[in-house]
Amino acid sequence: MYSALLTLGCVALASAHAGHDQKTLAGPHESLWYNKLPGDGGTQADSVFSGISTFGRLPYEPCLKNRDAKYDIAFIGAPFDTGTSYRPGARFGPSGIRQGSRRLNLYGGYNVPLKTNPFNSWATVLDCGDIPVTSYDNSYALRQIEEGHFEILSRSPATDADKRGPAIKGRTLPRVITLGGDHTITLPLLRSINRAYGPVSVIHFDSHLDTWKPKVFGGSPSEVASINHGTYFYHASQQGLLANDSNIHAGIRTTLSGPSDYDNDGYCGFEIVEAREIDTIGTDGIIKRIVDRVGTERPVYLSIDIDTLDPAFAPATGTPETGGWSTRELRTILRGLEKLNLIAADIVEVAPAYDTNAEHTTMAAADVLYEVMSIMVKKGPLSKMLSAEENYEL
Repeated sequence: MYSALLTLGCVALASAHAGHDQKTLAGPHESLWYNKLPGDGGTQADSVFSGISTFGRLPYEPCLKNRDAKYDIAFIGAPFDTGTSYRPGARFGPSGIRQGSRRLNLYGGYNVPLKTNPFNSWATVLDCGDIPVTSYDNSYALRQIEEGHFEILSRSPATDADKRGPAIKGRTLPRVITLGGDHTITLPLLRSINRAYGPVSVIHFDSHLDTWKPKVFGGSPSEVASINHGTYFYHASQQGLLANDSNIHAGIRTTLSGPSDYDNDGYCGFEIVEAREIDTIGTDGIIKRIVDRVGTERPVYLSIDIDTLDPAFAPATGTPETGGWSTRELRTILRGLEKLNLIAADIVEVAPAYDTNAEHTTMAAADVLYEVMSIMVKKGPLSKMLSAEENYEL
């Protein structure tokens, strides 16, 4: 009798286990937890304040580990801040930005001004996690960032992988958006971009020039120390990573070591839009200056320092400067760049430890990237650009 009951119990347990495997884990009450939002978005309505944080609640895939991951736009973190001259803490930027992005698709994710939904489109968009970065050796860390970024950038995209694109050898590549990290990371990112596209035009939103010669930063006693978040564009220019005479800063308002800083900036191939010019030419004038400078045909790299914003809107940054733009003004200017061919972007210098409890800076950074992602989605796959031979000399 006892053995028979034991046998029946084992059979029942096995059946239940088999049924559990064959059905969804949520079981008969799945509708209590997982729903679809009404309207055009169709985003799954898991609570935006629960679960693991990815950018905008995007699907997570450890892309550096999984070479089979397919995407058209990838978010990747670069948690590095040992090139900072004033306040450290941007190594926590990637996680902070993800936290600040949680409610981006709360109502479905549709971008009203740009008339697109970057969360529900032709594009496969993933959060690929972070590049492992050491905090003990800057040279090694920058190599980790370059190689990690290039690994993500150089794969075939999920869409139009068989069509020609603007990269060297006529390849179509995915777009990559990097979450910094201090601004030093832009140098290894441009090295990665250069391997795929050659020299590119750069739009640089910042309160600082970041083209300073290393001697401005205390003489920079070593080659390693000479590469930091104020000199990386100087090195990028010296290394031939920038297209000639088609790069531009926007939002500049810093003090200088002297007028020669502007002369050196010109040698590095940049034009300057001062932050205060918004009072005279407005957002439309700034948009025009940027578009006229870089053009609408060539590949463009976009680098955004969160200190472009006034500290009233983004206090959590490495070197805050008063007199900056509002979040609304920066987002308006970014939307005005929708005709440009953005191949990749970064946002940097978000240091959450200095933020308010209301997450002002991390939310602002997330919203800025929401506009960037929307532009990329609205523009379509990079296969729509002219082939490499038609764009520029290889």
